[in-house]
Amino acid sequence: MRGRPGPPTQLLYSIDIESRIRPHHPLRPLKKRVDAILCSMDELFEQAFHRDGRPGVPPERLLKAMLLMALYSVRSERQLCERIRTDLLFRWILDMSPEEDAFDPTVFTHNRPRMDQFGITGAFFDAVLAQAIGAGLCSDDHFSVDGTIIESYASMKSFRPRDESPDDSSGDSNSFKPRNPDVDFHGEKRSNKTLSSRTDPEAKLYRKGLGKPSQLAHLGHVLSENRNGLIVETCVTEASGTAERDAAMEMVADYKRKQGRVPKTVGADAGYDAGEFLIRLEKEGITPHVAMTSKEPADAKKARADRKSLIEARLRMQARQQTVEYEVSQRVRKRVEECFGWTKAIAGLGRSRWVGRWKLKQYFDVAASAYNLLRLTKLQPS
Repeated sequence: MRGRPGPPTQLLYSIDIESRIRPHHPLRPLKKRVDAILCSMDELFEQAFHRDGRPGVPPERLLKAMLLMALYSVRSERQLCERIRTDLLFRWILDMSPEEDAFDPTVFTHNRPRMDQFGITGAFFDAVLAQAIGAGLCSDDHFSVDGTIIESYASMKSFRPRDESPDDSSGDSNSFKPRNPDVDFHGEKRSNKTLSSRTDPEAKLYRKGLGKPSQLAHLGHVLSENRNGLIVETCVTEASGTAERDAAMEMVADYKRKQGRVPKTVGADAGYDAGEFLIRLEKEGITPHVAMTSKEPADAKKARADRKSLIEARLRMQARQQTVEYEVSQRVRKRVEECFGWTKAIAGLGRSRWVGRWKLKQYFDVAASAYNLLRLTKLQPS
C-alpha cells in the first residue's frame, strides 16, 4: 500500500538526541575523548573568559564547532552555523538541546583574538598530543618534517605595486571604476619586493618548484613522528625559499622545549638539502636524513673557506644515504604527506578562508588536532 504524507498531528514533541545517534557511530569515541580533553583545559578557559558580563558561547563549544568544520569539510563558519541549526548530529556533538538557538557566525570573529591571546587552540592541540604520548603511540626518537603551500584568500588581481594608490585603478571615459577590473600581467615582472596584495598583505608570491605556477600563498609546516604518523608540531609562515628550513628548526626547538627530548633523526625531502640546515641539525645532536638533489656536492678542498663547512655537511649526508637507517627514514617519511593530504582535501586547508596568518594558524592547529584524533580512535579504540 502506498504511504501518503499527512499533516503533523502533534504540537509538542519530546526528542532524545542521544537515542538518535546509533550506538556504533564513529564519532562516539572521538566525542568522549574530546570532552575529557576539554575538561582538563577548564583552568585555561577560566583565565581567558571573565566571570562578569553577558553569558557567551562556551569555549568548549567553539572548539568542538571548529573540529566539526575540519571533520565534515564545512566550507565556512556561516555554513557551519546553518548545519548546527538543522543537524541533530552536530547538536549532539556540541551538547546542545533541540530547542536551543544556534549561535551567530560572528561569535568566531569576536572570540578569535581572545583565543589567540591565551593560545587556546595550541593548548588543545598539545592536550590531544599528550594523550597519544601517554598511550605510547608516539616515537621519541625518529621524526619527519615537511611543508606545503596554502593558497591565500587574495586574488592575483590584488597583487599591485606597493606605491600605487587605491584610486589609481583604471576606469572608462565615464569615470566608471569596476570592482573586478581586467588585469594583464603579460610582459610584467612580478616581485614581492615591488608588489604586494591589497587584500592579504602577508601573502607572498611563491611557487613550489620548476614548472609550477606562481601564486599568492602561505606555507604550512608539520613535524610528525615516524611510529604512527601523528603530528607533533605545526607552524605557519610566509612563503619564501628558506621558510621550510627555518620552520623545521623552530618546530624541533618547540618540541624539545615542551617534551624535554631531542629527536635522534629527522627525515626530509630534497627541499631541505642545504648545508646550513644540515649543520644546524647536527649542532642540536640530531642526525639529518635529508634526500639530496641530483647536484653532486662540490670538492671541499677547492672551495672557499666560508663554503667548506657547508660542502662537508652535504658530503656527510651523501655518505649517510648508504645506511639502512636512512632508507627506513625516507620510506616512513612519506606518512607526512598523508597529514597534508587530509588537512587540505578534507579539512579545507588547500586555500585559506581568512586574512591574517595568525587566524590561519589557529585553524591549522584545530585541523591537525582533528587528524590526530581520528588516528587515535583507530589506534586505540575505546
